[in-house]
Amino acid sequence: MFPDKKEALRLLKEGNTLNPGPWYSHSLVTAQCAHTIASHCPEMDAEKAYILGMLHDIGRRFGVTYLRHVLDGYEFLMELGYEEPAKICLTHSFAEKDLSTYIGKQDVTEKERDKILILLSSIDYDDYDRLIQVCDSIALPQGPVEMEIRMNDVKTRYGYYPESKWKKHLELKTYFEKKMNLSLKELFAVQSGI
Repeated sequence: MFPDKKEALRLLKEGNTLNPGPWYSHSLVTAQCAHTIASHCPEMDAEKAYILGMLHDIGRRFGVTYLRHVLDGYEFLMELGYEEPAKICLTHSFAEKDLSTYIGKQDVTEKERDKILILLSSIDYDDYDRLIQVCDSIALPQGPVEMEIRMNDVKTRYGYYPESKWKKHLELKTYFEKKMNLSLKELFAVQSGI
């Protein structure tokens, strides 16, 4: 089962009512970026990409958390029967399947941490996982920015950004630029002034 755009937006708005914050606008920007990039990749469904972008941070509906939002989002969407968006809740934070690259507090129990690791290891990433990882890495609440700007923003707020994760995100950016035969800077220049 997969939510339509209207239902995904309802869930996102409901989440923002429960825990208002910049994550709501960030999710909408992520969704728009995902739609735009997917629309330039013939084998991808732009509407599906938009919905996945909207719901990638839905675990934030439960409060101000760090790693926990990944698991909370996964479990919430699985309860609703939305398996693919639930998977994105897990994968969007892990361009590398390595919990040590998570930026922020590891605010989960050891059992929950193990669950995340087991789930991640069982997932074969596809282009939608990769796309949301890229879009999450260019989306500020105000609009898309160059990936290095967004990663530096995260680095400034948390005090670090793992080098391997930085490199992987740049690699994924290049991957989609080659698929589109267009740079993200060119793609979003008119919309955002990237």
